[in-house]
Amino acid sequence: MTTVRDVMNPDLVIVRPEATVQQAAGGMFASHTGSTLVMEGDRLLGIFTERDIVKALSGTSDAGRSSIVRERMTPDPQIIGPEATIGEALDRMFDGGFRHLPVVDGGRVIGVVSMRDLAEAATRHHATR
Repeated sequence: MTTVRDVMNPDLVIVRPEATVQQAAGGMFASHTGSTLVMEGDRLLGIFTERDIVKALSGTSDAGRSSIVRERMTPDPQIIGPEATIGEALDRMFDGGFRHLPVVDGGRVIGVVSMRDLAEAATRHHATR
């Protein structure tokens, strides 16, 4: 059975809560990812995603780009363990309506799994049957 550990991205994209939306968006673009973890040291405070960028920029002023990530992130995001199956991860994403899950092992963030990661793993698994 394929686990989250098998498909997660261990290269963490991290931003501090004081960063601006523009800084977070720049880091996400440079890393080719749709989310960034908002952390202070080893502590996961939230997750900031493409949807948060769109929401920040949807206002009528230019203030969205300079707003602070802490004000725009999803605080205390749902997490998943590395030994969860890809089916369990998909269920959690569908139930919660999101596309990225931090992967936590022993209280430490060790990766992120995205809907794309899970879909690619499911496609590979189906192709080898």
